[in-house]
Amino acid sequence: MSIPILKNQGFYRLAVIQLFKRNPINLRQLALIPKDYNAKGVGLLLQGYCNLYDAVSKNKELAKTFGSPDELKKQIVALATLLLSLQSQGDYHGACWGYNFDWQARLLFLFPKNTPTVVATCFSATALISAYEITKKQEYLDVALSSAQFVINDLHRTSCDDGFLFSYSPLQGNDTVYNASLLGSKLLSYCYHYTGNEEYKELARESVLACCKGQQHSGAWVYGMLPVQRWVDSFHTGYNLDALCSYQKLTGDKSFDSNIEIGLDYYISNFFEQDGCPKYYDNKKYPIDIHCPAQLFVTLYRLGLLDVHNELIDNILNWTIKNMQSPKGYFYYQLKPGISSKISYMRWSNAFMFYALTFLLNGKNIN
Repeated sequence: MSIPILKNQGFYRLAVIQLFKRNPINLRQLALIPKDYNAKGVGLLLQGYCNLYDAVSKNKELAKTFGSPDELKKQIVALATLLLSLQSQGDYHGACWGYNFDWQARLLFLFPKNTPTVVATCFSATALISAYEITKKQEYLDVALSSAQFVINDLHRTSCDDGFLFSYSPLQGNDTVYNASLLGSKLLSYCYHYTGNEEYKELARESVLACCKGQQHSGAWVYGMLPVQRWVDSFHTGYNLDALCSYQKLTGDKSFDSNIEIGLDYYISNFFEQDGCPKYYDNKKYPIDIHCPAQLFVTLYRLGLLDVHNELIDNILNWTIKNMQSPKGYFYYQLKPGISSKISYMRWSNAFMFYALTFLLNGKNIN
C-alpha cells in the first residue's frame, strides 16, 4: 500500500494497514488498490498442485475430483512459470522473492514493495524444487538452488549463543525472529540435499542451534529475541517444527530430536481446544486465524504423525470447515469475539489452506 503522506509515518502506516486487513468490509476496491500476483501465494498454490499430483499418482480414484496427472502437470508448469517471473529484481546474489506491496512490520520497520524476504523465498524456492521433481525442468531446480546464495550473502546475521539468526530480509529490521531464521535453515537444507555443499549444511546447523538454544524448557518458542517479540503463537511454532524436521531429514543430522519432541508436545497441548477450536496464542484464544489449523496439518505431515493424531486432525478440520469456511467455499481470515473478518484473502487464507489440505490429502493417501 503506497500512500505518500504515510511514507515516513510508521505508526500511522501500520494502523492503516491493520484497518484494511481487519475491517469486515473489503476496502481495497474503494481505495482503488489493483489486483496483483503475490509470490508467496503463487508458491503456496504451486506446492499444493505438486502435492495433488503426488496424491493422484498414488490413488487414481482422486483423478475424478482433481484431474489427471497430465492435467495437474500443466497447472504446475503454468504456476512455476509465473513464479519465476515474480522474482525480486535487484543486486541480489541469488533468486529471491518478496511481497507485491509495502509491508509494515509490527516493530514499525517498513519493507518496500518487492523487498525479498527469507519467508517468501523459502516457500517459493521449495515449491520450485517440488515442481522440478515432477516435470524435470532443470530451470526450476537451478533457480531454486541459487536462492542459497541469497540466504548466505544477502541476509545478515545476529550472533546468538553458539550460532546466529538469519535476518528477515536484506534490510535492517526484524533480525531476531526465530521462525524466519529457521526457514533460512530449511531452504539451505534443501539446497544441501541437492548439491552436497557442506557450507549450506553448516550454516543451516548454526542457525538451527541458535534457535534451539532459544527454545524454552517448556518447549515453547517466543516469536523473537526482542522484548516486544515475546509472545508465543500457534502457526509460528508450527513453522519452527516444520523447519527443524526438514533440516534433519535433508541433512541427516538428528541432533535436535529432543527439541522437536518437546516443541511438538507444547504445540499440541497449548494451541488446540478439545472441541477442535484452534487458538492463536498459548495463553489466549482470539483472534482465531486460519493459519493456525492449516499449519497443524503441514507440521504433522512433515513429522509423519498424521495417523498418530488422526482424532485431533478430524476435530480441528471439522471445526474449521464449520466455523471458518464460507458457503461459497473460501476460508475466512480471522474470527474474533465481536465482528470477524470474513473477507476472502487469496494468499493468507485460501492459498494457505489449499496448501495445507493438499498435505493432509497426500498424507492420507500414502498407502
